[in-house]
Amino acid sequence: MMNRWINLQGIAIALVVAIISVAMTQTAAAEKRYYSTLFGTAVEGYDVVAYFTEGKPVEGNSDYSVEWKGAEWHFANEEHKKMFEANPEKYAPQYGGYCAWAVSQGYTASTVPEAWKIVDDKLYLNYSKGVQSTWEEDIPGNIKQANGNWPGIEKDLE
Repeated sequence: MMNRWINLQGIAIALVVAIISVAMTQTAAAEKRYYSTLFGTAVEGYDVVAYFTEGKPVEGNSDYSVEWKGAEWHFANEEHKKMFEANPEKYAPQYGGYCAWAVSQGYTASTVPEAWKIVDDKLYLNYSKGVQSTWEEDIPGNIKQANGNWPGIEKDLE
């Protein structure tokens, strides 16, 4: 009886590992196109249009979602979803949604929805509020540096 229980337990663990492996493989492919969470959601499910219309991070709703560049984008309402569909490049964060500071330094890092800034009608995200403070010390210089680094970084992500 005990051997059978151990056998079932081993099978269950193998199944969980297999499911996680598939999810991570799919996420890795999505991250190459655009930074997303483990489940492929961009900006942790926050509504990127809301940064522009409401001036703050607003959680999106999976009922209003769009698949774009390998990630699922959530929006707070149908209007924001339609605005994004009409012009995703206008609302999507710069540098594939990776940390603007990290890209300015020549590498990538994840981001949080609360560390954001709109500069010249473009959305920039950062790893944390602390990193954002560092990035804000020289926004024009950091954007210029990141713009120069991004093509090489993006190519390495392919």
